[in-house]
Amino acid sequence: MSPQAEDFTIGVEEEYQIIAPTTRKLCSRVQQILPIAHKALGEQVQPEAQMSQIEIGTPVCRTLDDVRAEIVRSRREVIAAAAKDGNKIAAAGTHPFSSWQEQEITPKERYQALMRDYQQLTRELMICGCHVHVGISDRQMAIGVINRARVWLSPLLALSASSPFWLGTDTGYASYRTEIWSRWPLSGPPLIFDSLAQYQALVEALIATKSVEEATKIYWDVRLSERFPTVEFRVTDVCMTVDEAVMIAGLTRALARTCYERASKGEPFAAVRHELVRAAVWRAARYGLDTELIDLDAGRAIPAAKLVEKFLAFVRPSLEEYRDWDEISSLVQQTMQHGNGATRQREAYKRAGHLEDVVDLIVAETTKGIG
Repeated sequence: MSPQAEDFTIGVEEEYQIIAPTTRKLCSRVQQILPIAHKALGEQVQPEAQMSQIEIGTPVCRTLDDVRAEIVRSRREVIAAAAKDGNKIAAAGTHPFSSWQEQEITPKERYQALMRDYQQLTRELMICGCHVHVGISDRQMAIGVINRARVWLSPLLALSASSPFWLGTDTGYASYRTEIWSRWPLSGPPLIFDSLAQYQALVEALIATKSVEEATKIYWDVRLSERFPTVEFRVTDVCMTVDEAVMIAGLTRALARTCYERASKGEPFAAVRHELVRAAVWRAARYGLDTELIDLDAGRAIPAAKLVEKFLAFVRPSLEEYRDWDEISSLVQQTMQHGNGATRQREAYKRAGHLEDVVDLIVAETTKGIG
């Protein structure tokens, strides 16, 4: 199947925090907010594992303009619904100081099953990510995309990182969400798969051994979606601003298409060891854009800015074909100049020394650009 035969559509899922405006703590109000949000967004808005979270999913989008419009609409409606309940919405990978002990698990069978199976890991699942689906219906070719995309997960994470604080402490990480999530047994970067059959055989073995109940509970950083004909990228924190969310969506689609085109030509790819890929993702979670990251192609550490430049060069032909280059390269430059969400949160904390000010920043940036 040629690249032109695939749609390379985009779907974005964002997880948000529900914030009590006076205390700035998380508050378990999703059951009150959902019915209001459903009136505007229908099934595009859903609960998440914790009752202090709410998730949106865009419709299938064909352009980045569509993505921007849908994220703006979704954020606007969820923020409005929360406001009617007297609360606010924040888009960040972790809450700066709320405790997991004060949260309630959503009374939905999927999340209750997670609680039964994973216990303390589920109680502490107080994190928010962004998942980007790219439409690729040929599942064999999608495996080729995953094999090639796994070496570029770290710059995506570094650009999106928005979770430096956890339980009132600066963790020293740009994406502490990644570290919380990495404790789950089927998380992190995937291995290389020789074929779709090998991928499916592993999924079947994981289910047969009762390692997972079903395939949607395999949480690799990039995987085949079980619900849609897509490759799903799950590595990034939820972005604080709409601009950053659009940036991640554009980069992800361009990465998927670039990898697809190389796979369709049978071009070889670097069979980088799993340990190095994990190390690269860990380093992006630890340092974000602040120091050196791992260039898996060259097998050495290089400044984060250089790795981001190399990533942009890799996906540039695809971005140009979609006429997205000017917008995405500009948004990347803004992030490099002003810092990712983690950097901006730390700067807010340094200004006043109060984590409540960090929450205020996140809430303000979540509304930025929604009109």
